This record gives sequence, C-alpha cells and structure tokens, in this order.
Amino acid sequence: MDPLEEESPRARLALLLKHFSELTDDREAWRVLYPIKEVLFLVVSATIASCDDFEDIVEWGEQHLDFLRRFAEFHHGIPCARWLRDLVNRIDPILFQRCFNGWVAALWPDRHEFIAIDGKTARRTHDRRNGLKALHTLSAYATTARLTLAQLGVPEKTNEITAIPELLDQLAEAGQLAGALVTIDAIGCQVEIADKTVAHKADYLLALKGNQPTLEADVLDYFRTAPAAELVAKTTVEKGHGRIETRTYTASQAVDWIVSERSYPGQPRFTNIKTVLKVDTRTEHADRSTSDTRTYICSAQLDIERIAKACRGHWGVESMHWLLDVEFKDDLSRYRTGHGAKNMAVVRRFALDLVRSHKATGSIKTRRRRASWNTNFLLQVLQIRR
Repeated sequence: MDPLEEESPRARLALLLKHFSELTDDREAWRVLYPIKEVLFLVVSATIASCDDFEDIVEWGEQHLDFLRRFAEFHHGIPCARWLRDLVNRIDPILFQRCFNGWVAALWPDRHEFIAIDGKTARRTHDRRNGLKALHTLSAYATTARLTLAQLGVPEKTNEITAIPELLDQLAEAGQLAGALVTIDAIGCQVEIADKTVAHKADYLLALKGNQPTLEADVLDYFRTAPAAELVAKTTVEKGHGRIETRTYTASQAVDWIVSERSYPGQPRFTNIKTVLKVDTRTEHADRSTSDTRTYICSAQLDIERIAKACRGHWGVESMHWLLDVEFKDDLSRYRTGHGAKNMAVVRRFALDLVRSHKATGSIKTRRRRASWNTNFLLQVLQIRR
C-alpha cells in the first residue's frame, strides 16, 4: 500500500524522516550522538508547537521526549540549545530547502493555478560589525492552496532580480510551474524573468512601476483613450477589517501598439505580452477614503476572471509574511552565524503551511498552542491531508 494512503500517523512522518535522512552529515559517524533527521524532526515539531527559539525547542523536546521516541530513537535524549544551534548553522541551506520541497511535492503533487513570488527581509539578522546584511528570503507561494512551494535566501532585496530565475527553475524541476499564472511585483518586471517564465510553459502577470516607467506610462495612456469595444471589465467589492474595498479590473488584448519598429530609449523589449491590465482600487474607511491605480502586463490570453483572481491572490503571499512576523516572530529573529537564519526561515514557513492547512477552528496562534498541549493534534497537523 502507498504509504501516503495509510491511516497510521507514522505514514507521512516516515516520509518526512526519509527526506531528512537524505541530508548529508559530514560528522564522523562514530561521534554522532544526535542524528540530523532526529534533530530536524524535533525542530519542526517544536516550531509548530509555539516554540520560536532554540531554548524553547529544547525545553519542549525534553517535556515531550516520549512522544518523539515514537518516531525516532533519540537514544541520547535532547541536545542542549547551543549544540542545536551549531548543527542548524552547519546544514547546507540549499539541500535543506530541497528536503522540504521534496516532501511538499510528495504530499501535494497537484499543479497550482496561481503562484505568487515575493520577498521578505528578516531585519534583525543583520550584523553591522561583521558586515553581514539582513537575510532576504524569496518565496514562491501557491495562493489558492496557501502553501510555500519553494524559497531562496538572498543577502539583500536588490538580488531578487537574479534569484527569481533560479526559483523558477526550482519550481519547473519539481513539475509545479507548467500551466500556472505567476504573479510578481514590480521588481520582477524584467525581460529575462518574463522569458524564463514562458519558457517553462507558464504565464506571468507582472506589475508595472518604477523600473519600467516608459511602459507604465504607455499602458496608462492606452487605457485613457482605448475604445470601449477593446476593454473587458470586472468590479469586486470586499468588506471587512473596518473598510470597504472596491476594485475595478480593466483588461485588453489589443497590445499590438506595444511593439514598435522604431528604436528609442526605454522602448519595451517584452515579446510575449498578450494582455494589459489596469486595477483601480478605492478603499473607504470610517473617516477617509483612498484611491490607487496599478497596471500590469500578462502573457496569458485575456480571461478577466482568471487574471483578476491571480492579481487579488498575490495579496496572499503578503498575508503569509505578516503571519510569519506576528505569530512566528520572524522579523525578530537574531540568527546571525552560519546558515541558521536561512534554515530556520525554511522551518517557519513550512510550519505555517502545515498549521494553516489544518481545518481546525481558531487562529494560527490558537492552533500552535493546541499543538503544544495536545500531541494528537500535533500529529494531525504533521500528517494533514488535502
């Protein structure tokens, strides 16, 4: 029987431990008291169960050692916080990320229709004395499934432009990119990124702002004078959190004017644009209202429902980043040596995915607390089905 189809709590945990076992350990075998797969199982379980630093993880592990020994030996018990920190700092973050990516792909093999790519900075991971910049993590997020598919740690935000193509390659290699509509904010509106997305048989929806000023101005001018027959529009109204947000999506597939035979400074070099989009947003609060207009280019054929859903869904990755800061204290992380910051960023996103995937009632904070009190609930989170 396929282990993923078994009802035993061990089924999916065994698969997770198997992926952990694939991480190379450069320590001499006879001196290994705490195998990597045991340590990582401890870190993941404790992070889900409301532990946000190594001291908390060690304390939780000591209190739940009998539970942990149901799935691994833990012959020498729980390591101290200093030893735990040293090991996490030594693990290759690229292999570590692939370990989690493989587990996610095995549990959720379906392709995802919408993927948002965005970055987040853990501000306190910088170290001015040693010239260490704050860790900036780039994530690929399935907005409908609310699942982080892959991520990369880069030393600063400006490196997103070079890191996004690598992240796209990872998604394509895992078979999760073809057929998806990929949304990226303005920093990713680059010809190379657009071409790579299309080359991987996906489509892009890229925001225009700042770094493509000529194209942004041209798109705005087009929508000011475009014949009504060329436009398709959709309006949505959302109420909540003390405000009313009205969004009007206006799209057109009349894009021949973008390509010009003349050469001029700042001319657009995108060759696969099939749709242009303008989004007008009006937000009404009790005491004020604000308006905003954004424009986008898209390589997909005009489907206003799909494009509007992708555009609105991009907010999901920003919501995920907010939850990491509020519930997992990601922005307060002070890991500054070795690979600890990158590896723990992977663990926190992975833990958030699992907690959010569980259908139990209550906030993320409540579910994490419940996992710390009730190991049966923790098991349900670890082996969650979709």
